[in-house]
Amino acid sequence: MTEFFIFLKLGYQHITDINGYDHILFVVALCAIYRITDWKKILVLVTAFTIGHSITLALAALNIIDYSTDLIEFLIPVTIIFTCITNLFHKSSDSILDKESFSPVRYILALGFGLIHGMGFSNYLRSLLGRDENIIPQLLAFNIGLEFGQVLIVSIAMMLSFLVLSGFQVRKHTWNLILSSFVAGVAFKLMTEKWFF
Repeated sequence: MTEFFIFLKLGYQHITDINGYDHILFVVALCAIYRITDWKKILVLVTAFTIGHSITLALAALNIIDYSTDLIEFLIPVTIIFTCITNLFHKSSDSILDKESFSPVRYILALGFGLIHGMGFSNYLRSLLGRDENIIPQLLAFNIGLEFGQVLIVSIAMMLSFLVLSGFQVRKHTWNLILSSFVAGVAFKLMTEKWFF
């Protein structure tokens, strides 16, 4: 197996690892207001998040930026809670035919929060890279692996939403409240464990 595929696999495993569930929670929170029919908007949203974390992941892995690991570990659950709070105030139609409108603010937040999450990934990646001089191929492979993992998480979240909304006839707004509240509760527990101040 080539080094590229090794790092691709590591990126995929890192995002899908249940022990690193904070990133999984964030991806689920991003998707909570959408239906499976909104898959294009979800793909753009998750890609905005990927672009954000790819930037800081590269900058941190190349030792261009420095930051407090404790602060980042605290801020990651804060980003999840903030996303869930915005979800709770989101009003959407219960009609299966209606699609969510485009919200530029949501995409900007995903990109910005991706910058924070990228710093969370970087410690793990730095430990893998060691003293390699050319780390661009490894960075690229790792990020592609992360994106594959995120697409898998999104697919599972959307299939669950489809089952709840269509199979059990739960109102979309109700499902959003349940899912976002659950994710926010878990993230709040994480935040208290990582208390920075």
